[in-house]
Amino acid sequence: MAVKIVAGGGIVSNDKNEVLFQLRRGKWDLPKGKLEEGEKIEDCAVREVEEETGLKNIQLGELVGVTTHYYKEKGKDIEKETHWFAMKVSGSQQLVPQLEEDITELKWVAEKDASNYLNNSFKNIEEILQKYYDKQKQQR
Repeated sequence: MAVKIVAGGGIVSNDKNEVLFQLRRGKWDLPKGKLEEGEKIEDCAVREVEEETGLKNIQLGELVGVTTHYYKEKGKDIEKETHWFAMKVSGSQQLVPQLEEDITELKWVAEKDASNYLNNSFKNIEEILQKYYDKQKQQR
């Protein structure tokens, strides 16, 4: 039976409505991480984005959706359930990739260019980003 991990993540946008992608282990991804004991999922999502990107003063938005994916780690089957939140940052901030988590690059990406990055990403990232862009269009 798979070990279940709950995680929080962010679809972070800047003043130009670009979304922050991160290059981790050769794939483009979005910042996310494991929920700590006693932590609220919203706090987890913001904390993980801060840790993985170096961003500060993150404005937490609404829940975009929840994705589930499966992988193996150290011989164990893992089921990871990630709660994705829309987030916003303002102004010019320095991006600092968290090298300890194998994040080697951070990049702001316009919606029109997103497919170039999603070609080298994961299916659940593509799905949650599409959901995010669809919600953005409805709100305009």
